Amino acid sequence: MAVSTLADLPIDTPAIIERFLGAKPSLTRLRELGLVPGAQVEVIRRAPLGEPIEIRLRESHIAMRNADAAFIAVLPIE
Repeated sequence: MAVSTLADLPIDTPAIIERFLGAKPSLTRLRELGLVPGAQVEVIRRAPLGEPIEIRLRESHIAMRNADAAFIAVLPIE
């Protein structure tokens, strides 16, 4: 099965964060905000040019770049 990332997740599809695919320094802040393995996330919308994306994490909405979202492996919830 191919690894699905947060950057590839369709809008309004809930998913669980599985793992991080690298050690980018910019991901540290996202971890501090609660994007950790086991957390449920959902892409709410994408900007007109595809970036940034807005995600929902618990009751918070976070905007992030696709370059960072591509390093977060997720498992879509069926």
